[in-house]
Amino acid sequence: MGANWVEGVNGPQVNPIWDMANKLRLRNFFSDFSNLSANTYKQGGGLYDQSEVEKAIDLADGVHAAGEKLTQTLPPSGREDISVLTMQRLKNQVPSTPLDMVVDYYTYDYEFAEPPRVTSLQNTVPLPTFSNFGEDVYFVADQRGYQSVVYHTAHQFLKSDKTGTICDRRLMLNKVVREIQYSARGVTVKTEDGSVYKADYAMVSASVGVLQSELIKFKPDLPTWKILAIYQFDMAVYTKIFLKFPSKFWPEGNSTQFFLYANERRGYYGVWQHFEREYPGSNVLLVTVTDEESRRIEQQSDEDTKAEIMQVLKEMFGKNIPDATDILVPRWWSNRFFKGTFSNWPIGVNRYEYDQIRAPVGRVYFTGEHTSEHYNGFVHGAYLAGIDSANMLIKCMKKGLCKFDIKAKDA
Repeated sequence: MGANWVEGVNGPQVNPIWDMANKLRLRNFFSDFSNLSANTYKQGGGLYDQSEVEKAIDLADGVHAAGEKLTQTLPPSGREDISVLTMQRLKNQVPSTPLDMVVDYYTYDYEFAEPPRVTSLQNTVPLPTFSNFGEDVYFVADQRGYQSVVYHTAHQFLKSDKTGTICDRRLMLNKVVREIQYSARGVTVKTEDGSVYKADYAMVSASVGVLQSELIKFKPDLPTWKILAIYQFDMAVYTKIFLKFPSKFWPEGNSTQFFLYANERRGYYGVWQHFEREYPGSNVLLVTVTDEESRRIEQQSDEDTKAEIMQVLKEMFGKNIPDATDILVPRWWSNRFFKGTFSNWPIGVNRYEYDQIRAPVGRVYFTGEHTSEHYNGFVHGAYLAGIDSANMLIKCMKKGLCKFDIKAKDA
C-alpha cells in the first residue's frame, strides 16, 4: 500500500535506497513506463489509434521540455515560480480532450499526486530525482517487503535477539504522541495512553499532513513562522487500489504492463498496471487515483468503488470479463497518523520555506520527506532528510552549535 518503487536508478549518482536494495538482494523488476501508445483505451470502449496516442505523448513531451528550459531562467528564490499549468498555458497547450488529459495525468499527477494547476514548475521540471539518480525505476516485489530497508537501517543501532528480531527497549511502538512540551531545559512528550517521556531533545518525523492536523499539540505553540511554513506545503493523496480476479483477461507480454483509460473526467481510474512478471498467476490489477478522486473514494464503500472500477474495465475489455473477487483500498487521507501519502511543493515554495520547515524550534527538531530540499515525496528523500536533520541535532548536542540561519527569501 505504501512505497513500491526505487525511483531514480542508473544515473550519475547512486541512489542510497537502490544501494540498500542491492545489499539486501531485494527481488525487483524494471518498470518500463514508456510503451503506452498501443495500450490506451477510450471511454465507451476500444483502443485509440497508436499514432494518435504517440502524437499526444510527443506533444506533452515537447511542452515538458519547454518547461525545463523556462525553469533555468527563474531566480532561485521562488518568487517568480509558476505552476505547471501556467507553463502549459504559455505554450497554448492545455490538455482538454480525454486522451490529452490522461497523458497529462500520467505525466504529472501520477508522479506528484496533485494536478498541474498547483504543482510548482521550478521544483519539479526537471525533477532532481531523475536528473541526479537516473530515470530508471524498479518495482520491489520481494516477499520480505520493501520495509526491509527500514529494518536494515534499524538493525544498525537497535538491539536484536538471536533470531534477528528487534527487542531494544528504547523502541516503543503503538504509542500515540498527543503533546510535546518544550523549553530551554528539555522536552516532555505525552502519549494517548497517559505515558510521559522526558528527554533533552525531540526529533519529530510526523508527516506534514499530521503537523497540519490537531493530533499533536505543541506547548508552547510553535512560532508563527514555523506554522506558516508547515501550512504552505501540500499533503498529497496517492491511492493504489488493488483488485484480484479469478482469471486474466488483459493483454500479456512485452509492453503491456501499463495501460491507460481516457475519460472525460480527468483522473477517473486512468492509470493501470498488471503484475504477471512480478507475481505470476496472481491475477491482480492495480489502478491508481489521486487527489480529489482519492478523497471521494475514501468516503464511499469498497463495494461502490469496485462497481465503478468494473464498469471501467468492462468498457476496456468487454462485458464478459469476470468480476473481481477481492479489492484493497488504502485510506491514507482518512488515517489520522498520515493524513495523506507524501508532500507536494506548491507554487512559490523554495529554499526559504524549505529552511523554515526543517528548522528546529528550541530543542524540537523536525525531519521527514517534506524536509528534503530536492527529493520530497520519495523514499530516498525521507532517508536523506533524516541524515540531514540528525547531523543538525548532533552538531547542537556535541558542539553547542545550535543556531540555525534562515536566509532571506531573495538571498
